[in-house]
Amino acid sequence: MIAVRLQLHSTKEGVYVEHENIIDNVKNVIVHMEGVETTYLLNEENREIVRELEKKADEMTLMGLGRGDNKGVKAVLKNNVVFAFTTNMDFNWPEGPNIILMHGERVVGHDLDDETKLEEMRACKDKLVIANIVIYDTSVLKGMNAKTNPLVVVMPPKTCKELECVDKVCNVVLASPSTPSDEYLKGKMGLEYPHGTGTFLLGFDFDSSRS
Repeated sequence: MIAVRLQLHSTKEGVYVEHENIIDNVKNVIVHMEGVETTYLLNEENREIVRELEKKADEMTLMGLGRGDNKGVKAVLKNNVVFAFTTNMDFNWPEGPNIILMHGERVVGHDLDDETKLEEMRACKDKLVIANIVIYDTSVLKGMNAKTNPLVVVMPPKTCKELECVDKVCNVVLASPSTPSDEYLKGKMGLEYPHGTGTFLLGFDFDSSRS
């Protein structure tokens, strides 16, 4: 019986060490991504605070259009491990769309990074451009009620190609946090919110099937 307990203890210790090594490997990849500055490993308390901040952010009216739904952050917080990291202007954002406007089950708009396409959209009378957000059918705004029939501003989960080849890592999710979470995370990292500095959350699971 004692031998069995010792073996279980040894196994758990070995798994712990392996997980710590995987976390270190992921952190090393993150810090070498172009435009990344500071990293921070979230604990359970941090996760719960971000979760509550995102709930409050979802209830707020975003861009005067409707409520939010940060599906990306919600997905990240389900992962085994969650990192926050700050970025500067050299960071390459994930390929869009990074914001999707939903009305019921219908996609009615999203962000565009192509200035030429944005100019084309601005020239269309039936489309509305707000900053780099395009609403493809303005008729959806007629009679819309922000409380009972709102637009939903969805921030979808994104992939992170830099981590696809890291050993024993799976279900990698990248997400952009809301402003309250952004400020909270920067505070945890001791930053003063300098202009041009953003934050991302990155989560992943341990893949025991890969050796």
